[in-house]
Amino acid sequence: MRIFIRGAGDIATGIALRLHRSGFQVAMADLAHPTAIRRTVCFSQAIVLGETRVEDVTARFAADPMQAEVIWSAGEIPVLIDPDNRCKDALQPDALVDAILAKRNLGTKITDAPVVIGVGPGFQAGEDCHAAVETMRGHTLGRVIYQGSPIPNTNIPGLIGGFAGERVLRAPCDGVFHQMLEIGAVVKSGDIAATVNGQPMRCTIGGVLRGILPEGTPVHAGMKSGDVDPRCKVEYCYSTSDKALAVGGGVLEAILCLSGRLKEN
Repeated sequence: MRIFIRGAGDIATGIALRLHRSGFQVAMADLAHPTAIRRTVCFSQAIVLGETRVEDVTARFAADPMQAEVIWSAGEIPVLIDPDNRCKDALQPDALVDAILAKRNLGTKITDAPVVIGVGPGFQAGEDCHAAVETMRGHTLGRVIYQGSPIPNTNIPGLIGGFAGERVLRAPCDGVFHQMLEIGAVVKSGDIAATVNGQPMRCTIGGVLRGILPEGTPVHAGMKSGDVDPRCKVEYCYSTSDKALAVGGGVLEAILCLSGRLKEN
């Protein structure tokens, strides 16, 4: 069974890991210049580096759907540049998962595949997808919704180690991002993680820098550009998060449930 995932950031990568380990053929797509923060656990890095490995799974850049077939045959995950969802017709997936996490639907339709799943806010199960999966941390994280929508975006990050919005680093102004610290660096409040046009982007809490945009990324004022984990566990920078795995479990459940219904009909 073939699954095509739109997006290859950290949540999409957690979904891909769950599906790949469950025996599905998974292909992913992202931007030519990915903007994922947690780059050490994102398959989107295959576009930048040619290949990347998250935990025990390797993803490799595919220039086109034909190359994706070769990568599948090697037991790996192909990652394509395809922000406009053009590859789905050539790949002919049994299920399409929109895990772009744009907080709104960027063009996914319920007719894109036999099973279409929207991840996070912006989707209406029963209208633009067959099911949606909740991404808000808390009691309903990872739950599958077959009618209705996930919780609307609150613009407030979920609590980690007792901190929410304080752990997110945002660009101080419009301009080009200059990275000064690497993922895995131990930081304290006030440390400068990056600059934009000479203006500092400072950490507001202590912990481990578990995500930061790469050097040279164009940013706008207030854009999410880094993430400090107050639990101060460097190893967490290199493994999939609890949230990503929970959402991945919801997607796996939805695919199995909806595919079963199709077979019955």
